[in-house]
Amino acid sequence: MSESARVAIVTGAARGIGAATALRLAADGMAVAVVDIDAAATGETVATIEAAGGRAIGVGADVSDADQVAAAVARVADELGAPTVLVNNAGVLRDNLLFKMSPTDWDTVMNVHLRGAFLFTQATQKHMVEQRWGRIVNLSSTSALGNRGQVNYSAAKAGLQGFTKTLAIELGPFGITANAVAPGFIVTEMTAATAERMKIDFDELQKHAASEIPVRRVGRPEDIAHTISFLAGEGASFVSGQVIYVAGGPKD
Repeated sequence: MSESARVAIVTGAARGIGAATALRLAADGMAVAVVDIDAAATGETVATIEAAGGRAIGVGADVSDADQVAAAVARVADELGAPTVLVNNAGVLRDNLLFKMSPTDWDTVMNVHLRGAFLFTQATQKHMVEQRWGRIVNLSSTSALGNRGQVNYSAAKAGLQGFTKTLAIELGPFGITANAVAPGFIVTEMTAATAERMKIDFDELQKHAASEIPVRRVGRPEDIAHTISFLAGEGASFVSGQVIYVAGGPKD
């Protein structure tokens, strides 16, 4: 099957890295399901894809709700075709130091990142197995290596790395690869919110971050989308179970 016939699901695709990824996969010729908890928020990404001549639909779903995930994947299969590319990008932050973190803050982050990736992968893999071809890309983070104030997020992003490696082992015999992309400092609404929480000017935070990154700049959502594009394509068929740090320099 050519890439132009592929159908991709990108979660958390209304903005930021998810939106950039959806646009890039559409530019690669794939039909794209733009998934977000807020269905209305997917409109801009979908419209941009369609304006460029691509195929896309916006799908509202809480990635941590099994019934909503099953319904979302069924809708994608019905309206676009069998999804064989899945990008588990949906994420939230509930940052705090350990002694201040509530069980709800812990559970919310785990449910969106880990449970969400599990549910979407489980619901989508049957289509990949039937096609004997699939690409799964999970969004980890350099925070998986540890980051002050993010014990929940760090644990979730590290968990996604183990999840990815196990998927690669289990699904490899069916022509399915699974890899993780771990971004460093990327300019998004989420990092802007982090700066606000820390009461730091966002421009100053970016300058400080760039000074510590070997390539001397901060990342953009498109930097991550380019890497995901490669992993989702035909040329990455012998790359599986890997964690690729896209952070402007060594991280692990």
